[in-house]
Amino acid sequence: MIKEKLVVLGGGESGVGAAVLGMVKGFDVWLSDNGTIAPHYKEIIDKYHIPYEEGGHTEEKVLAADQIVKSPGIADTTPLVAKAIAKGIPVISEIEFAGKFTHAKMVCITGSNGKTTTTKLTHHILRKAGINAGIAGNVGNSLALQVATEDHDVYVVELSSYQLDNMYDFKAHIAVLLNVTPDHMERYHFRMEEYAASKFRITQNQGPDDAFIFWQDDPVIQSQLKVHDLHSRLLPFSDNDGEDIAAWIGEDALNFRLDGETWQLPREEMVLKGRHNMYNSMAAGLSAKLLGVKNDVIRAAMADFQAVPHRLQYVDTVNGVRYIDDSKATNVNACWYALESVNEPVVLILGGIDKGNDYNEILPLIQQKVKALVFLGADNSILHKFFDDKVENIADTHSMTACVEACRQFAEPGTTVLLSPCCASFDLFKNMGDRGDQFKAAVAALK
Repeated sequence: MIKEKLVVLGGGESGVGAAVLGMVKGFDVWLSDNGTIAPHYKEIIDKYHIPYEEGGHTEEKVLAADQIVKSPGIADTTPLVAKAIAKGIPVISEIEFAGKFTHAKMVCITGSNGKTTTTKLTHHILRKAGINAGIAGNVGNSLALQVATEDHDVYVVELSSYQLDNMYDFKAHIAVLLNVTPDHMERYHFRMEEYAASKFRITQNQGPDDAFIFWQDDPVIQSQLKVHDLHSRLLPFSDNDGEDIAAWIGEDALNFRLDGETWQLPREEMVLKGRHNMYNSMAAGLSAKLLGVKNDVIRAAMADFQAVPHRLQYVDTVNGVRYIDDSKATNVNACWYALESVNEPVVLILGGIDKGNDYNEILPLIQQKVKALVFLGADNSILHKFFDDKVENIADTHSMTACVEACRQFAEPGTTVLLSPCCASFDLFKNMGDRGDQFKAAVAALK
């Protein structure tokens, strides 16, 4: 019997996981990476005897595929991928491929902001309840690798728009859409409707036995609800109670209403603070409840959850100045939530690779709360163009050491220095984690 030829483009977490699953399921696998494959992924490749290449793609081999699994960062417009699509070769995501080989329940979470926190919190609640749950997508090992090597009853999957773009038959049993604000606009021709439609792909293939949890107050979500014919159970969460609202924020507690039962989670007991985390917690609580988790378990899990690194993470207080690492805030809306959660005067660090940002969203909060801006990037010209005539105190820096020193000079006791950059990190740093770690190290050096 002739084996089906599977070509995997990309030798990172997603690609290597797909290649392993392909080998386990009997495909004729070829993995191709345009760059250099990291040593720990090569160890996995060698363990499963996966044929591969790095440093470029052999077009003849790629276009001989029966199907292609591509890593999320590779766009459909990439010339080789475009040729494959034109030839009629199916091009799918690793999540789509993995979904073909498991009957596990899928809790899938997307949104411009809050995905990682909500994914990890949901997984934490399920595990605390004794549910055999895996965590995948942009968190933990790839879904494909886990399907190949583990056996979970439920997967909690964080999904970016990039991953959703190449998902077709995959179905989320519980789909969560936290919010839709401008991000990755360069990938979507700077058209908000294209980006929003990509996010709404999380609802595709759902039926009446499935659930769609979403933020009722998001205007983009509301506009998309009018153009999508949804067949799932709709469970909105909101700032306020109202008709058909499944969860809402009260003065002292989060309120839930599901299947005729109403219950509360006292906000003072929850480890996650800030309004954005109330949304994340409502989404996680509803997801867990749909999977049969008891209220007291949800409440206990909300109280002992470990916050996500680099997301509004307290670093230290030095000479009366608080330092907060929010390096994960790579778009404007994430920075808005960070500023909204801080009550003290702020020295705000912005900068990196701009993704078509509109800074008008955060301008009122900056004018209200921010005493100084410190730009951190290889090229800060876009930030200067927008802010120079709007904010009096601005410093321009091109390294983390210089940035933190500039913050120290602006900050006084009772001030918060907030790294919430609005931008991608790849101009000066390996990734957003490296940016956050360097920030912590520079703060430690102030002592």
